[in-house]
Amino acid sequence: MTVETKVNFNREYVTQYSQRHQEPAWLLELRLQGLELSEKLSLPVIEKTKIDTWPLLPTAHEGEEAFITEVAQLPKTVHDMLGGAEEDAKNIVIHKNSQPIFNALAEDLKSKGVIFTDIKTAIKEHEALVSKYYMNQVAKVDEHKISALHAALMNSGVFLYVPKNVQIEQPLQSLFWQENSQIGLVPHILIVAEENSQLTYVENYFGSDNEDGINNYVAEVIVGNNAQVTFAAVDHLGAKTTSYVYRKANVANDGRIDWALGQMHSGNTVSDNTTYLKGKGAIGDTKSVVVGTGEQSLNFVQKMVQTGHYTEGEMLSHGVMRESARAIFNGITKIEKGALKSTGEQTERVLMLSEKARGDANPILLIDENVERAGHAASVGKVDPMQLFYLMSRGISKQDAEKLIILGFLSPVVELIPLEGLKKRLVELIERKVK
Repeated sequence: MTVETKVNFNREYVTQYSQRHQEPAWLLELRLQGLELSEKLSLPVIEKTKIDTWPLLPTAHEGEEAFITEVAQLPKTVHDMLGGAEEDAKNIVIHKNSQPIFNALAEDLKSKGVIFTDIKTAIKEHEALVSKYYMNQVAKVDEHKISALHAALMNSGVFLYVPKNVQIEQPLQSLFWQENSQIGLVPHILIVAEENSQLTYVENYFGSDNEDGINNYVAEVIVGNNAQVTFAAVDHLGAKTTSYVYRKANVANDGRIDWALGQMHSGNTVSDNTTYLKGKGAIGDTKSVVVGTGEQSLNFVQKMVQTGHYTEGEMLSHGVMRESARAIFNGITKIEKGALKSTGEQTERVLMLSEKARGDANPILLIDENVERAGHAASVGKVDPMQLFYLMSRGISKQDAEKLIILGFLSPVVELIPLEGLKKRLVELIERKVK
């Protein structure tokens, strides 16, 4: 593997990078637009979290990695993060240090018109389809400085397209393995579920602590009429990697998206998960778990924007803070004028395991229409001493009792992870962070 020396991310570099990868003219134009806007736009306003001193640019932008021909060639520690069986690796995209090294899709899915590949291959082989959706329906290049830099420097990602009336039972998964965190991770996930389709997408990010790193991540999900999408993720990049994570979805008539997010990054993190329920009868359900440790600074936004009639928005966020970690949890339900007979519910709960840890839960309801039901609940506190006493009275040590309580507290999201191997990994990460 080779790694570039520190890059000067100017117009010349972006142009050469795009040309070297034989990208179409529209993508180069978008990259250059993003680069120009990154010099003009401000950072996003992040409530109660100062990010003006956080790094924005990586040291390097790409390396050289060889393709593998089967998942058995992966190191055991990486291979164990798959679903737990070779059967689960039939529909998978794997990146190492921002480079795709393995793509696989079952023949029966290919015959139905399903596309599942890395974003660079998709741009070459399915340009018309990618250009129809890429950063023009959900995510926008001109939102703020971070989104503009993402557009300019995107270097990895996944494209998943499921045609009308195609329903996929088995999960499709991606792994992003960042062995050298100097190489910036700028992934773009683009998922399109056409009318009456169904899919489950599962992703796993993991990386080392060896060098300072940047993760500038964007996911766009387009859910068509009566389509159903389940999006599950376990994020665990190293303590020296600063992460900016933006996941967004548009949901059409009678469509549904379920988010199950294990947000375990060990470095400073800003995460924004926004679902737009635009269609009549659209449903969005977001569940996330967070564990903060050390000196981490974390800011999490979960947002439902409801504009369609009879929409339903549900959000649940559970966080555990240890040592001197600090976290903000903002839940925003916005039911706009015209979203007749819609419902919106949200819950934020935070456990603090030390005197210096801090977690703020901020539920926000913005209601501009008569609704069927809207409400919120929020709590911040310590482990229940009565629960702890009960378990310890049964001969369980205080440390193990505390761990059991925390696992039970986080289980509403853990149980939603659709791959047993990934669910096991999330549990292991939680146990490691709260030991």
